[in-house]
Amino acid sequence: MPDIVVLGSLNMDLVVRTSQMPRPGETVRGSGFATIPGGKGANQAAAAARLGAQVEMVGRVGQDPFGPVILENMRSQGVGVSRVIADADAPSGVAVIVLDAQGENSIVVAPGANDRVTVDDVYALRGLLAESRYLVTQFETPLPVVQAAIRLANEVGTPVILNAAPALAVGTDALHGVQVLVVNESEAQALTGSEVSSFTAAGEVGRQLSRMGIPVVILTLGARGALLVTSDQAVHVPARRVDVVDTTAAGDAFVGALAVALLRGMDLVEATRYATCAGTLATMTLGAQPSLPTAEQVQAFYEGGPF
Repeated sequence: MPDIVVLGSLNMDLVVRTSQMPRPGETVRGSGFATIPGGKGANQAAAAARLGAQVEMVGRVGQDPFGPVILENMRSQGVGVSRVIADADAPSGVAVIVLDAQGENSIVVAPGANDRVTVDDVYALRGLLAESRYLVTQFETPLPVVQAAIRLANEVGTPVILNAAPALAVGTDALHGVQVLVVNESEAQALTGSEVSSFTAAGEVGRQLSRMGIPVVILTLGARGALLVTSDQAVHVPARRVDVVDTTAAGDAFVGALAVALLRGMDLVEATRYATCAGTLATMTLGAQPSLPTAEQVQAFYEGGPF
């Protein structure tokens, strides 16, 4: 049985680099193009598997040329795909990613088969979830499906890590039953209506989310690291400075590593440090899943001196 069940999206990323982002109506020249498997769910599953966890992926791909490639890539990462359905009525999800010279990205997602994951797909997971240690999920499958999975995990006693991404304004009920919430600045603002414009603001937003009944809230702050907020502490975990190539999947590397660190029994602060190391390393390589670090790389970076 898996350590971690990941319910989420599986995409093919279409990646192009350019010196500057195009303005509305403008055409700019790109310097390269690549097709790279991605999707937040698949990225997080692959991140956790690379760090040594047994992971089972739950979702849908299309019966198009991208579908088999996505599934074979998952298998090659060590992720189980027996619960991924090949949908005959929708194409595989696709993300168009434009990277600028600083490695920052703009992304447009066409969900395809990801939008066809159903509550019935979730109900079939009861036995699997009951035997696993964590459920990890995001907002790239339909919200009712995510909520059903959280409820089911609660029923069988499996803790839930929710990465509330992409940014989505949802009610408090959508977060009920989540033990660990991971959000970046824009996602935190979507949930609370409050802008994360400073560390002080980040702390207040974290406490706002904590007051919604979420035991552990982690705000990822890009190059500034992460902020861990619980009912009795707020701890800033800085990130080391590195040469950034591509920020795609850095947040997914963080979430996958956080799940693995908690699985190994790290306390919350050290688990956040470990996850921050994984997220930082992921910015140093082009692409989503190709950038995900190995257990040896993260451990070496984690042990490499003070934060």
